Parts: sequence; structure tokens; C-alpha cells
Amino acid sequence: MFQFFVGPEDISEGMVSVTGSDVNHMKNALRMRAGERVRVSDNAGQDFLCEIASIEEALVTLRILAPCQGTELPVQVTLFQGLPKSDKMEWAIQKSIELGVTEIIPVAMRNCVVKLDDKKAEAKRKRWQAIAESAAKQSKRSIIPQVGRVRSFQEAMELSQTLDVRIFPYEQERGMAHTREVFQNIEAGSSIGIFIGPEGGFSAEEVELAKEEMEKGGLYVVSLGNRILRTETAGTAALAMLAYALED
Repeated sequence: MFQFFVGPEDISEGMVSVTGSDVNHMKNALRMRAGERVRVSDNAGQDFLCEIASIEEALVTLRILAPCQGTELPVQVTLFQGLPKSDKMEWAIQKSIELGVTEIIPVAMRNCVVKLDDKKAEAKRKRWQAIAESAAKQSKRSIIPQVGRVRSFQEAMELSQTLDVRIFPYEQERGMAHTREVFQNIEAGSSIGIFIGPEGGFSAEEVELAKEEMEKGGLYVVSLGNRILRTETAGTAALAMLAYALED
């Protein structure tokens, strides 16, 4: 069943109005017809099973049949992803959204191979946001996670200070018992930050800053296992562990 996003203002008296590019997609790409069923989310946490009532030139009208069960994690997760090269960032965005991330912040870290000026960074962010929307539709998310602007490591660490729990997977950390304890002690409704290094890993200065934050409380340096994971794999591994620990 196909998924579409609308705004809360597009839902009224048991009907949903679909406009914009989704109309063309439904009419011409998917060749949908009246009577077919789709899933709709209002990007604010509400999900509905709907039936196509009518298809016009610039408007598709849906009839709400029933509410659907939500698909979001019981926590809000921000992924602070060190900028990787090539298409690895796109892969990381797609898979982390499938696994329930709420927000993605690209981070320019010391060992990042990719260097983006402001103009290139914004162009990349727009493409990444389009990938995020596509992944949200495919995985039947209740919201479209947002991809923020590129930040420095210092900015990302400061931004994360408002979160309840911060996870810092580090390849030199050993012992999954501590990781399990940290994940199992996270409470529903918490805000979580996960920091993932780039291909070259975290720099010594970045690790030192993370350990300083750990001493203040709320940040945990953890292991993701005995094997060294690629940057595009580490975030998805951490999210999968989090989902296993918290979802019913």
C-alpha cells in the first residue's frame, strides 16, 4: 500500500485533500483510480487508511476509512552523522530513516574527506531531504524526518546538550554489557543523540571532547561490537539496537 504525506490543514470532516507533486505521481506514475486504498500521514503523528474518492486535474480527494497504528519509535532520535564521501551519506540517511531516526544532522569532523562550502552544503541538504521524504514514504513513517544544515563537531556537541541521552559509539571501546545497560535504561519519551564518525573515525580531539561531556553526565561512550563498522553501517546498527531495546 502506498504512503503519502499531507498537512493537518488538508484533513477535514473525514476527507483528505492531496495536492502538489503527489497528484501527478498518483495519476500518471502509479495510475491510481477511485476506490484504491492508500495510507496517509499528517506529518504530526496521525496515520489513516484512506480510499480514493476522486481524482481531478490538480487534486486527489481521499475518504478516511480508519486510523492506522503509528510507526514511530517511543523516543526522539537525532543522528549526528560525520560527513562521508560518495553516496554513503545518502545510504545512511535512507537506512536510518527506515529504522526510525527523527532528525539527521550532517557533521563536518576533522577526519572527513568531504569538504563542503555553504553553497554546496545547502544543495546537498536539499537532495538529502528529498531522499529522506522518499524513505519515509517507503517505510510507512508517521513523520518526514528533517535533515539539518551541516555543523561543525563543536556545534553538534553543543546542540546535543539539550538532549536527554547522548550515545557516542567508539571503535576502541569494548564490552557490549555496558551498551546493553545504557540502551535498556533509556526511558520512553526521551530525546536521544547518536554520534557517528566519518571514514577516518573520530579525531583524538573529538574523543577527548566527548569524554569531557561524559564526565558531566548524559553522554555514554559505547561499543557496537568487536568488529569495526563502516560509517554508513554504524548509525543503522545503533538504531537497530535501540529499536530492539525499546519497541514492544
